[in-house]
Amino acid sequence: MNPDTGIFGLDRSVFNLIFQMSEKNPNEEKILEAASWHWRKNLICVGWLLSVWFLVSYGCGILWVDALDKIQFGGFKLGFWFAQQGSMVIFVLLIAVYVWYMNRLDRALARRLRDLKQD
Repeated sequence: MNPDTGIFGLDRSVFNLIFQMSEKNPNEEKILEAASWHWRKNLICVGWLLSVWFLVSYGCGILWVDALDKIQFGGFKLGFWFAQQGSMVIFVLLIAVYVWYMNRLDRALARRLRDLKQD
């Protein structure tokens, strides 16, 4: 396993760039601005994903279970399915979406930092 790779294969070189560039760099303010931008985008993504997870697990599994039970899914009532399996399936899918989005966001941050390093 590559030591620069995290648990999901996320590239840690972005964070290494931040630390290397922030040491007595004239662009320190821009570097910190880019890192702040990255963190804000991360928090927005986490907020949306947690909202979807809440709606699916609490809403579909508890609040709207009676309405969903009128629909059959794989021989089971949909409300029962969401309460037993659906929220876990959605949770795993949300993790995959988060990994995909953060990889894109990390690459965007790396581009911003490389542009600053070249200046």
